[in-house]
Amino acid sequence: MKEERQISSLPNMLTAIRMACIPVVFLCLSFPGRVWSLMAAMFISFAFITDILDGFFARRYSSVTVLGKFLDPLADKILISVALIMLIPMKRIPAWMVAVIIIRELTITGLRGIAGERDVIIEAGKLGKYKTIFQSIAVIGLCIHYEYLGINFHKLGMGFMWIALILTIWSGLDYLYKFKSVLLERADG
Repeated sequence: MKEERQISSLPNMLTAIRMACIPVVFLCLSFPGRVWSLMAAMFISFAFITDILDGFFARRYSSVTVLGKFLDPLADKILISVALIMLIPMKRIPAWMVAVIIIRELTITGLRGIAGERDVIIEAGKLGKYKTIFQSIAVIGLCIHYEYLGINFHKLGMGFMWIALILTIWSGLDYLYKFKSVLLERADG
C-alpha cells in the first residue's frame, strides 16, 4: 500500500509526465524547420515547469519518495542529454560541449551509486541546481534557434550554454571533492 502511494504521488506523476515529454522532444528535433524547433522548445519548457512543480509539491506536502529521488534527476538528465544529442547534427551545439556535459552527468550518477551503496548521501549543492537552470534555458534557446522578435535565440542559447558548461564543470568538481571528503572521513571514522 505504501509503495502504491509513493508511485502515485503528485510529484512522481509530474516526473512521469516529464519523462513522457522525452520521446516527443526527440521526435520534434528529428525534423528540420521553425515549427518543429518551436514545438521541441515548448515541450522542454513544459517539462521543466513540471520539474519545478514536482519539487515544490514534494517539499510542501512532505511527499518525497525513494522513487522520486531516483526518477526526478534521471528525467532531467535524460531530457537534457536527448535534446543536446539531437542538436549536434543540426549544428546548433558543438559535440565536445555535449560530451563534457554527459560525461559529468554519468560520472556524478556513478559516484552517487557508489556513495549510496555505502549508505552515504551527498546532497546536490546549489551549483548543481544553477547548472540545471542554465542548461535548461540554454537548451530551450538552442531548440528555438531562429530569430523571433529581434532576438537571436541561437546566440542567446549559446551564451547560456557557456555559463552552463562552466557550472557543469565547477559543480562536478565540487561533487568530486565532497565525495572524496565524505568517504575519507568515513574511512578514518
